[in-house]
Amino acid sequence: MKKLGFGLMRLPVLDEKDPSTIDMDKLEKMVDVFLERGYTYFDTAYMYHGGKSESAVKDALVKRYPRDKFFLTSKLPPFFMKKAEDKERIFEEQIARCGTEYFDNYLLHSLNEENYALAEKFGCFEYTAKLKSEGRVKCVGFSFHDTATVLDKILTEHPEMEFVQLQLNYLDWEDDGVQSRKCYETAVKHGKKVIVMEPVKGGALANLPEEAVRIMRECHPDWSPASWALRFVAGLENVMMVLSGMSTMEQLLDNTSFMDCARPLGERERSVISAATSILRGKEGIACTACRYCTDGCPKHIAIPQYFALYNNAISKTETAKERTAYAKLTQSFSPAKDCIACRKCEKVCPQHLKISEHLKKVSQFFDI
Repeated sequence: MKKLGFGLMRLPVLDEKDPSTIDMDKLEKMVDVFLERGYTYFDTAYMYHGGKSESAVKDALVKRYPRDKFFLTSKLPPFFMKKAEDKERIFEEQIARCGTEYFDNYLLHSLNEENYALAEKFGCFEYTAKLKSEGRVKCVGFSFHDTATVLDKILTEHPEMEFVQLQLNYLDWEDDGVQSRKCYETAVKHGKKVIVMEPVKGGALANLPEEAVRIMRECHPDWSPASWALRFVAGLENVMMVLSGMSTMEQLLDNTSFMDCARPLGERERSVISAATSILRGKEGIACTACRYCTDGCPKHIAIPQYFALYNNAISKTETAKERTAYAKLTQSFSPAKDCIACRKCEKVCPQHLKISEHLKKVSQFFDI
């Protein structure tokens, strides 16, 4: 299997304000090209695109191709459960949404210390083992957002988990909060293969400062910034799959143009990555990956990822009229940043562990004037 997976969390949409409005025509064309180029791995989840991602997979992929021509993955979210019976309900709903009889990989979704406790409380590990014994899932694992210490605890207590999905990218490799390298090394220590998520950090590593782009082009004129990020993680020995959330055909064509022959980076290329990291560290804003986990539960209906993206763009410029206009337009449909009541519901589900309410204060001070 080729090492690039189609992450179905950032699909093309008809209305940028509503992630549930998936553009099915564009998605079907992207699925067709992805498969034509020999890539077969698709990754969805119960909550993606307001709960519509799994249904989109059914219409764009499952209904249109033989089941043995693709590899389908979804995830069980402990943080959506109120009682133990919810896990059966959610799984059956996922099977129906996707129109499939089984999942090739099935993950416990976004485990951290809190969600791990929920997974234990509701018997999620035992349930996924039961699903595997029945042939309704082929392999079991979990996606993870916490420290290497927590990861070591989970893998020690549940050696039956067959793989781990980790946030790995060159900007987070030595980050004290994300701990990409430490988590990767912990998975390797336990003999687990790794699936990579957020290799381009929500698009941040595809849209680099010009000085970083220049350094990369001097080394490899034909490599895009996104390809540098994907090549960095694809070259890691224990990585079995690299997921990319592709929302345009251009992104898909770029990614599939090199991932079947990606090789580990050499010494010169690693030095370029190091230089780009230093540049990014000097310009770093809010480390949001636009996963949108924070938006569903917001009582004030604040466009958190969009506001953070506008803020990050604005602080790197001297002229910010474009960002201010875009912010004003968004506030016609969403509450402004100043309306945050600091309930911190968003912070409990943020995979990046961002202090969102504090960041919204900075956004408000910048735009709500």
